[in-house]
Amino acid sequence: MSSPGPYPAPHAPYPAHYPPPPMRPRNELGTWALVLAMLALLFSWSIIGGVIGGLIAVVLGFAGRGRAARGEADNGPIANAGIGLGALAVIVGVAFVPIWIGFFTEAGMGDYVRCMEQAGTDRTAHTQCENTFRERVERDYGFSPG
Repeated sequence: MSSPGPYPAPHAPYPAHYPPPPMRPRNELGTWALVLAMLALLFSWSIIGGVIGGLIAVVLGFAGRGRAARGEADNGPIANAGIGLGALAVIVGVAFVPIWIGFFTEAGMGDYVRCMEQAGTDRTAHTQCENTFRERVERDYGFSPG
C-alpha cells in the first residue's frame, strides 16, 4: 500500500469586506431653500407669496447651513443664498402691504365691504353692490375686476 501524498495547501483566506460607500452629502435643504427663496422673490408682490415663502426659505436655509456646518452637506453657500434671498422676499412682501392697502382704498374696497355688510342676506342688494364696485373700477382704472 502506498502512503497518501502530501495534503494540499490550505485555501487562502477570504478577502476582507469592502468598507461601505461614503455617505452622499444631504444637500436637499439648502437647495430647496434657494429654489423657494427665488419663487418667493418672484411672487413677493402678492404679499403672501413673498412673506410666507420667504420665511420658509429662511428656515430651510438655516437648517441646510447647519447640516453643512456638521459636515452632512457640502452646499453651505447655496443655503446662505437661500437665507439671503428669502429674507429679501420677506422685506419686499412687507413693502407691498401699504401699496395694496392704498390700491384697495382708492378702488373703493371699503365702500364695497360696507355695502355688502348692509345688504345682509339680500341677494338683490349684493348684486347692486357688485355692480357699483365694478362700474367704479372700470371708470377709474379702465378694466373689469372680474
